[in-house]
Amino acid sequence: MMTSVDTDLIRVLADPLRLRIVTLLARETLCTTHLVEETGARQTNLSNHLRVLREAGVVETEPCGRYTYYKLRPDVIASLAGQFADLAESARTAADNKRACP
Repeated sequence: MMTSVDTDLIRVLADPLRLRIVTLLARETLCTTHLVEETGARQTNLSNHLRVLREAGVVETEPCGRYTYYKLRPDVIASLAGQFADLAESARTAADNKRACP
């Protein structure tokens, strides 16, 4: 079984601040103000990272008055986890396969 992992999504989540944002949003829905407080990042920097996460489909927004709340899309994370699980299973299955050197 050959499997591939969504490399674009991995690149999005590889940034430490974006991964921190995702970790925080896994616990609760937060607005930008909360995320600034939790991460210590500047609001403009945080907004840029949130845009990348939104465009990648990792988070969705919910307007609430003058604030925008961000919510993690667990289906996207679960899909990526499933891809890694498939990759691990392929590695288990192929553990004894060894290509001969020419």
